[in-house]
Amino acid sequence: MGHRERLLAAARRCLEEQGYARTTSRDLAAAAGAPLGTINYHYGSKEGLLNAALLETLQEWGDRTVPGRSAAAAPADGAGERLELMWSRVIDAVQTQRPMLVAAVEAYAQAEREPEIRQQIADALERSRPQLAADLHGVDAEADEETARAVGSVHMALIAGLTQQWLADPERAPSSREVALGLRAIARGLESTT
Repeated sequence: MGHRERLLAAARRCLEEQGYARTTSRDLAAAAGAPLGTINYHYGSKEGLLNAALLETLQEWGDRTVPGRSAAAAPADGAGERLELMWSRVIDAVQTQRPMLVAAVEAYAQAEREPEIRQQIADALERSRPQLAADLHGVDAEADEETARAVGSVHMALIAGLTQQWLADPERAPSSREVALGLRAIARGLESTT
């Protein structure tokens, strides 16, 4: 394993153990057993390295969480079951991968003042929207880009909101069943107004 790979693995460990804001370049270099200058050489900056590690981790998180992306395929019964399975997996991930999700929240806060971080996060979100629409509802972005983007955006908002509720107040945060129940009630309300 070369410096680039060791740095990425070290960044993932540092994010989990220390968080985004508290990890220094020296921490990263020491954890990787690499010279300090290799961070800039391979990733451009400490933030570039942390962002690469965080985005890689969040992509893996999405692959495990969203039915249809992983080998553990989605239930064949329909969208409702896929959604409830996803909410259940999101809740499980918050409980089992809490330090990395807290690091992601820290990165979002850094994005306000760091254009590089903001752009990387924005690009990752834009790539994920049509993927969520396809995985959860079979919406083909090439056939209906507007709907795919809208469906993916709504799911991202729900995932972010559910994650934040579970990070802040796990005792009173909604269960996957409650989220599905709420979505069904909202959908019925929307149908009755059209």
